[in-house]
Amino acid sequence: MKHIIPKSPIPESKAFVIREIHAPFFDPTFHLHPEFQLSYVVKGEGTRFVGDDIKSFRAGDLVLTGPNLPHVWRNDDKYFDRRSELSTTVIVVYFRDYFLGEALQQKEEMANISRLFKKSERGLEITGETKQTIFRMMRQLLNLTGMDSIILLLKILNILAKSNECHLIAHNHLVSSNTEAETSRMNKVYGYTMKNFRQKISLYSVADVVNMTRTSFSRYFKTRVNKSFSDFLKEIRIEHACKLLRAEKMNISDIGYESGFQTLSNFNIQFKRVMGKTPHSYRSEYLKVHSESYNDAISA
Repeated sequence: MKHIIPKSPIPESKAFVIREIHAPFFDPTFHLHPEFQLSYVVKGEGTRFVGDDIKSFRAGDLVLTGPNLPHVWRNDDKYFDRRSELSTTVIVVYFRDYFLGEALQQKEEMANISRLFKKSERGLEITGETKQTIFRMMRQLLNLTGMDSIILLLKILNILAKSNECHLIAHNHLVSSNTEAETSRMNKVYGYTMKNFRQKISLYSVADVVNMTRTSFSRYFKTRVNKSFSDFLKEIRIEHACKLLRAEKMNISDIGYESGFQTLSNFNIQFKRVMGKTPHSYRSEYLKVHSESYNDAISA
């Protein structure tokens, strides 16, 4: 069984790697690697999978993932259309926890950063003023070399370690098998689900995609993602519905059908179970907050 080649290996001659990547769409491959990854989405939108968490993303998404935490930022289908003129940009930093040496890592002065690394095993979403500060520093880091770049990376990690605007993403720390076969199988499941979630998906059909029986697939999927496939599918549909509700371009019943729910009543029930409120309440609260934020910005 082959082991996965790290997605972005760091050369032996370097302590870390930072890149600004421009592409029609982000790599849609569900993957993991031994490096920490700090990524800021400059341009693009879609659905983000980190461990067992599913959430929409758009420009301004800043996330730190720990080693071997499965993840993928998958753009919306419109990005994959051959006629699409859409594009994406991301700034990403890859580094190891011992990039300054294992001896220093054990010292008292590194305690806060060590705790940050531990939290990142479940992924961290960075928000608020911290996000804006880190984004500016990442842009500076793109143009630095040598010891100046090491110092700035340490400053970034120190700010994250002290911030209360770093929020855990995954509900549990998932341990995945770092193999080519494992990644290939899960990518088939994610790809099939994202392509077909608007339609009815039976457990038999998705199990067939990976050549497994329904029972074997159910057991396999739950051990890998920490939830049943039906819950996984429901969360994808609800997250898509949230995105459409925020856009305010469709009525609620149409959003339900567009998100894969067969009836409006089922859409309302499932949405409230996941989000704790009805689709109508979700849209109303979002629009109120959005309006207040806009007015505050205008008056500032």
